[in-house]
Amino acid sequence: MYTSPSRVLFGAAYYHEYQPRYRDGLEPSAQLSADLDLMVEAGFTVIRVGESVWSTWEPQEGVFDLDWLAPVLDGAHERGIAVVLGTPTYAVPPWLARLYPEITGETGTGQRLGWGARQEVDFTHPAFRFHAERVIRRIVARYADHPAVIGFQVDNEPGLHLFHNHGVFQRFVDSLRRTYGDVETLNREWGLVYWSHRLSDWADLWRPDGNVQPQYSLAWRRFQAEQTTQFIGWQADIVREYARGAQEGRPGQFVTTCISYDRPTVDDEAVSRRLDVTAGNPYYTMQDGLALPSAEDEPQGWTTNGLWAMYQSADRMRSSRQSNFLVTETNAQAIGMPWVNQPAYDGQWKQVAWALVARGADMVEYWHFHTLPFGAETYWGGVLPHNGRPGRVFAEISDLGAQFAAAGDLVTGLAPHHDVTHLYSQDSKWSMWEAPPLATAEGGPDHRAYQHISEPFYRGAFDAGAQQRLLHTAQLPVHADERELAAFVADNPVLVAAGFYVTDDDALTFLHRYATAGGHLVLGPRTAYADTENRARPDLQPALLAEAAGVHYDEFSNLTGRLPVSSDVLDLPAGASATRWADGLQPGASAGTEVLLSYEDRHYGRWPAITTRRTGSGRVTVVGTVPDPALAQALFTWALPQRDGTWRGQGPAVTATSATARDGSTVRFLHNWSFDPAEVTLPATVVDVVGGDELAAGSVLTLGAWDVRVLRQRGGDAGEG
Repeated sequence: MYTSPSRVLFGAAYYHEYQPRYRDGLEPSAQLSADLDLMVEAGFTVIRVGESVWSTWEPQEGVFDLDWLAPVLDGAHERGIAVVLGTPTYAVPPWLARLYPEITGETGTGQRLGWGARQEVDFTHPAFRFHAERVIRRIVARYADHPAVIGFQVDNEPGLHLFHNHGVFQRFVDSLRRTYGDVETLNREWGLVYWSHRLSDWADLWRPDGNVQPQYSLAWRRFQAEQTTQFIGWQADIVREYARGAQEGRPGQFVTTCISYDRPTVDDEAVSRRLDVTAGNPYYTMQDGLALPSAEDEPQGWTTNGLWAMYQSADRMRSSRQSNFLVTETNAQAIGMPWVNQPAYDGQWKQVAWALVARGADMVEYWHFHTLPFGAETYWGGVLPHNGRPGRVFAEISDLGAQFAAAGDLVTGLAPHHDVTHLYSQDSKWSMWEAPPLATAEGGPDHRAYQHISEPFYRGAFDAGAQQRLLHTAQLPVHADERELAAFVADNPVLVAAGFYVTDDDALTFLHRYATAGGHLVLGPRTAYADTENRARPDLQPALLAEAAGVHYDEFSNLTGRLPVSSDVLDLPAGASATRWADGLQPGASAGTEVLLSYEDRHYGRWPAITTRRTGSGRVTVVGTVPDPALAQALFTWALPQRDGTWRGQGPAVTATSATARDGSTVRFLHNWSFDPAEVTLPATVVDVVGGDELAAGSVLTLGAWDVRVLRQRGGDAGEG
């Protein structure tokens, strides 16, 4: 079980077992004490341990060493530091690989993963499960009653590989048989008449390696994600047999896993349903990667790049359960290979940590305490550098620990505010990975097409000053009654569905109801085009929404360059452009369709780029292109609800976010993402959460370089940006 703590859990992953040489000649026990004392000095309240060293827990098959961690837990408890204990199932010991080679994962039929990294194992294999369960039970039974342990992390960053092992494929066929019943139904639903793929028997189903049928591809990706969810849920259920329940004055122990959100076979919403709390690992580009104004082109990868993307990763973590979350890993220093070294500017550690808390983080842990002297992550810098002595990083993180202590329980269990809600579709992401509608600059397939369609809308709203929320399509209240629908509209005044390609009729019907009931529905490219079998819909596009939108299209085009645009409604900055895609939008027979944006082009100028139409009490806006940052910002500046006394717009490098505390007060977070000082005129009377000073409405607050201030406002408009 999980309840928000009485203060932000603050700390780092700690691997005492990784320290082969000890600073200043200290013995291991003295080194451990020195480390833990430094953690107390830094204001740490939690560490994560044990998840990466199965070969230490079980150095030989059936031979266990369970006591080596006890001094770490005992020392932490003596100092009031809590512990999250990990199960080591993602890093398999060499003896297991040697004795049971059949557990090796296959990334293609017969193509085995090499050993020497991690997560090389088919975690569905019975031989692996036997050994994994045994080591999990031994570890958790040994330490579940330890007073330092507040929770468990099962596995680590699951979902790295799609496994093609024989047993996995056979279970996939079995799952299809359960879903479709017989091959004739599968033939019909997947359209296997095409290219003579009709099956006469289940044994005819071909392996996925060379498949190009999109219906098969989506089913295969769904199945792979189900295996990951089942594996994590299986571990969680084992751990819960030992975990301590809530006691008088003491919360129970929670179970989680840390999610790396770009993993190919993880469905974070489904995985999180099997856990007590969501935990994630948001890594981000530091230094100028956090500067405002942002650079126009900020490509994303396993680390985010750009301030808007860092905020999006926080909102994504909250979206998994629509509740508060834990940060199990984030940047201490440089994160990446030896050629990627960009430790933060002074102030940025505090800025990012408070930004994560503002969006619902109840814990912030760094990866990791010590910088490693060996291994693949030698240059993934920790709180302490290679020499083990506190430096600039330690000093700033210590200041942050003091700030969290001063803020206390006011900033845990926060409910972040949002002006704009974005639908997130895992199925559409998988579909577009396999058959992307966008091309790269070189003309090849853009496997991140889903993100490259949806992310510009998030960035545009961010640049317009909006706070945002991500909502998984499985979380849509599609069967809401009228009262529930009205409450949803009030809570989500602007709802964006961009790249919502794979969808069922219930979701589209709900979107129509949402707009009619008073919401502002913003549709982006590729929305409502395919059904849940990944088949193109035969409807007038956008399917089931064309009449309400007052516009439809029957052709579309990739754009190889930027198209200039013009508008009599939107306040467009110079150079605002349409990019990458154009739907040939045509106003329908319904009256009231208004053109918001036009292409300035001899061919594409015949079609509007963006239209809008009132429908019922609400509005549907159709965006037929991928907007560049300037265009996206102009769109959301127009779409956002207007407010008086706003905290928005206080300077080009200033952001203002807010949340409701458990006591009902509003907590506001002001950031200056720049070297240049900024001044903010306060729209309301507030109290500085860290310093304790009261600041009157109308007074001017100066934010220094890379500065953040946390302010408490009693009452106020909770929805203001």
